[in-house]
Amino acid sequence: MKRYVIFLVLLFFFLSCGTKNKAEKAVEAIPVTFQLIRFDKIFFETAPQDLPKLKKEFPFFFPEGNNDSVWLEKMQNPLWRELYTEVQKKFSDFDLYKVEIADVLKRIKYHFPKVQTPKKVYTVISEMDYTNKVIYADSLMIISLEMYLGKEHKFYEFPNYIKQNFEPKQLMPDVVESFARREVMLSRDKSFLAAMIYAGKGLYLKDVLLDEEYTDEDKIGYTDDQLKWCQENENYIWRYFIEGQLLYDDDQKLIPRFVSPAPFSKFYLEIDNESPGKVGAWIGWQIVRSYMKNNEVSLPQLMKTSEKEIFEKSNYKPKK
Repeated sequence: MKRYVIFLVLLFFFLSCGTKNKAEKAVEAIPVTFQLIRFDKIFFETAPQDLPKLKKEFPFFFPEGNNDSVWLEKMQNPLWRELYTEVQKKFSDFDLYKVEIADVLKRIKYHFPKVQTPKKVYTVISEMDYTNKVIYADSLMIISLEMYLGKEHKFYEFPNYIKQNFEPKQLMPDVVESFARREVMLSRDKSFLAAMIYAGKGLYLKDVLLDEEYTDEDKIGYTDDQLKWCQENENYIWRYFIEGQLLYDDDQKLIPRFVSPAPFSKFYLEIDNESPGKVGAWIGWQIVRSYMKNNEVSLPQLMKTSEKEIFEKSNYKPKK
């Protein structure tokens, strides 16, 4: 009997490996080509007198209403020039990131065959808008490299909970997050539960579209301690939501308290300062994971499935 059980375990292992390898080979075989354009270098290495040529070649980076003096100031301002130097130090060679971007786009095409992937990827130095570090569109992708210099960089005057994700390794998770904003269908359901599961869908996309080297911490933007806190307190968090009758509450103040990035989550208890922000997004992620584990659903179907159905069919139970 014991040998039979061992045989079944080994058989399952090899079958799983075979399926996984088959899927990986299918992903690798998908042709994905795009042009990488280092607009950050092009802009700051262009002579001021050649600005008209630059505007003609890249009109979408020069919106109407801005006088040329705005761009000339940016080209020549010492602080902007110093930031450009820092970006080049960190990203003088972008080849590895180009390979990783291609891998993500292949996985996107594998799971979303009808989706158009970008044909051009631009790197830029923008205005340090941490809410739009990557912009994913049908035909192009824009990556703001000044947002990935390392959390301790002298140029970052942001709260710790924000700048802790200004690391180069956050670039690929941010690519997937930007893609998720396009693919996750917005719900008319304004409940707290719907907001949690909406966030959970985006995080689940990272499970599937990122390489295995990316940890849960990388995906949600937590430190090791922050993730550990959620894991150890999952049952408590869920009980707090249930006992407070928050799941179907449509009070939009719950979203900044528990779903949006924040220095901590607001239970209005002594534990607040120990907790990380967006614990509701983390719970939503676990619900979506449970749903996908217990149901045969494709990623495009998941994106369109209502939060109510996901919750009801997830069989989610917090770990104690």
